Amino acid sequence: MFIATLDGIFKFKDIPQEYGPYVQFKATIEKREVIKDEDEIAILNITGTDSHHVLFLDSYKNGEEIKKELKEADAKINHTTLKILEGHL
Repeated sequence: MFIATLDGIFKFKDIPQEYGPYVQFKATIEKREVIKDEDEIAILNITGTDSHHVLFLDSYKNGEEIKKELKEADAKINHTTLKILEGHL
């Protein structure tokens, strides 16, 4: 199982270019037709891989939903990362 740690929380308009493809991919999976400039997006680094996991924070009610999603991706969220994300939900 991989560990997911926080790379950053950004507004869509401020997403660094290297994360753009990950955000677009996640938007497609969630069938998001519109991403607003002010939408908050968390980027998680999946330790031991070259991959990132994207979380549109308005899609979650609590940390348990995030943990469940990551478990399905064979990842476990770092405790500190979870606490930070819960503060943004």
